[in-house]
Amino acid sequence: MRRPPLLLALLLLVLAGCTTSPDNDKPTPGPTPGRWQPEPGVAWQWQLSGRLDPTVDVPVYDIDGFDHPKSAVDDLHRRGRKVICYLSTGAWEDFRPDAGKFPKSVLGRGNGWDGERWLDIRRTDILEPLMAARIDMCRTKGFDAVEPDNMDGYANTTGFPVTAADQLRYNRLIARLAHDRGLSVGLKNDLDQIPQLVGDFDFAVNEQCAEHEECEELTSFIEAGKAVFHVEYELKTSEFCPEARRLKLSSMLKKYELGVWRRPC
Repeated sequence: MRRPPLLLALLLLVLAGCTTSPDNDKPTPGPTPGRWQPEPGVAWQWQLSGRLDPTVDVPVYDIDGFDHPKSAVDDLHRRGRKVICYLSTGAWEDFRPDAGKFPKSVLGRGNGWDGERWLDIRRTDILEPLMAARIDMCRTKGFDAVEPDNMDGYANTTGFPVTAADQLRYNRLIARLAHDRGLSVGLKNDLDQIPQLVGDFDFAVNEQCAEHEECEELTSFIEAGKAVFHVEYELKTSEFCPEARRLKLSSMLKKYELGVWRRPC
C-alpha cells in the first residue's frame, strides 16, 4: 500500500534516527529489559581469595571470573544470589591462562601488585578481542555482571602517555562489550570521570572513598538509581558507616586479601 507523502517523510525521519551509528565517545543507553540493575543500598559479598563461601546471606556476590567454574555461579544462583564476574581489564596479570596472548608492546609498568602491569589501553585493536573473550567467559559461566578492574590507568604512572580521553574511550568500550552480551557492568573507582561515565555503567565499585573523603563523588550513581558497592580497609565501621548509610552506599569493611571475612554497615 502506498503511503501519503507526509507520513512517508515522517517515517524516514524516524528510521534515520534509529539507524544512525552511535558515537563511541557518547554515553550508551540506560539499562535494557532483562539486564540486571542493582539498586542503591543492596548488600553484597566481595570474595577474591580463599575457598568460596556461598553461605553469606546477601543478594549479591562478586567473585573472580577465572577462578570459579560455572557450577559455582549456578550454586549461588540457586541460593538466590546475583553474581558479578571480577576481571582485570586495565592491567595484565602473569598468572592468568590467557597471559601469553598479550604482546609485550602493550605491557607497561607494574601497578603495585605482584605479577601485574598496566596495559596500553590506547591499543584497542589488540585489547578489544582479548577483553571480549574474557567477557564471553563470564557470560558462558552464567554471571549476571562484570566488575572490570584497573579502569583508571590515566591517573597512574603506566609507562604510556594515556590521557583522560583515552580512558573514557576504553571504559566505554568495556561497558559496550558487557552490554552487548547482556551483562551489567560496574565502574571501578575512576571517580573523576563519573560525571561522564555514569550513563554507561549500571553500578559502581569503590575502594576507600571514606578514607580519602571522596564518597560524595559517587552520589551520581545513587541519584540514577544505581548501586555503589563500597569497601574500606583501614577505617573502623563506626568511622564510615553512618555516612555510608546516609548516602545509601552498599558498604562494608574488608581485609586487603578480600577473603570471606566481612563486616557490613
